[in-house]
Amino acid sequence: MKITTVDVVLQDRPAVTPAFRWRDGLPGSEGAHTGGWLVLGTDEGHTGFAYCHRGPILADIVDRRLRAELLGADPLQREWLWHRMWEIDRIEELPLYLLGLVDVALWDIGGKAAVLPVHQLLGGFRTALPAYASTATFGSVEQYLDIADQCLELGYPAIKLHAWGDVRRDIELCTRLREHVGDRVPLMYDGSAGFDLLDAIRLGRVLSEADYLWYEEPMREFSTTAYRRLAEKVDVPLIVAETSDGAHMNTADFIANGSATAVRTSAGLRGGITGAMRTAHLADAYLMRAEVHGGGVVHTHLCMAISNTTYYESFVPADPVRREPAVDASGLVHAGTAPGIGYEAEWERESAPEGLRRFLA
Repeated sequence: MKITTVDVVLQDRPAVTPAFRWRDGLPGSEGAHTGGWLVLGTDEGHTGFAYCHRGPILADIVDRRLRAELLGADPLQREWLWHRMWEIDRIEELPLYLLGLVDVALWDIGGKAAVLPVHQLLGGFRTALPAYASTATFGSVEQYLDIADQCLELGYPAIKLHAWGDVRRDIELCTRLREHVGDRVPLMYDGSAGFDLLDAIRLGRVLSEADYLWYEEPMREFSTTAYRRLAEKVDVPLIVAETSDGAHMNTADFIANGSATAVRTSAGLRGGITGAMRTAHLADAYLMRAEVHGGGVVHTHLCMAISNTTYYESFVPADPVRREPAVDASGLVHAGTAPGIGYEAEWERESAPEGLRRFLA
């Protein structure tokens, strides 16, 4: 099999509604923007898809670097092509969200060629997994408490906070939420890299006392030394290496220096499905969990294939809360059955994005 076409389909997207926000200092939900679909065609009729929000950047990289690299290549040689992306990254410094995009499209082709969903092509471990409610940033402690009640009523078994990035306010929120939901509801906290080491320690000690399941990205992940010092000062489990460059290689540094209790993995930030699996297997060698970051159909496959992950991340952006369609009333997300990634199955329910219909059989 050979790759015969490499296309980028740009897609004008409206502003995300309802709008949401992250912690103080970070941009919130996307305004109107141009997304992009990478579409790889083959001489055997299989087509692989992958999507990113930065369509013009994708189109530029494909035109200048990737099309010539991919045309004529065997799409089943995923490991080889994954290494080629890293070689190109040495020149381009590819954005994290682009580094694994080719890999996702290649896995889509591989699943279709094998007539298997990607999670089974990866080996398969489970067919369902609990989903936790991962909040946007809301306006007050009282609103968060109400959001938590709504999430639990909808069947979510656990809740992760994205808060304000203000250590005093976040400490109050984390303490009151634990008091509100009781001891049996698993709670997590994500700092979205909002703190320096001193405030990260202050907040981490409170999370320890409140028995939070994990403490995620309180600081930017450029300094493994800072994370090691944080790990020495707090007892709450640290889950690390979500946004740092270097995929499994950088994750290994966090593990080696003693700062990781668990690690993050994802297709979007760890170099595609191949990079995500490398990271998961690395963590497994140390008896650590590799929790999948972010939701969506690609990450559902990872959740079903990675033995050392325990939850699916389901984003809760608005009040009132609406349960993500992929999550059932028992708080579970289920494995897909369509060959490949399964974008086409979603499009059958919602109609294919404009510009992609010509690529569908």
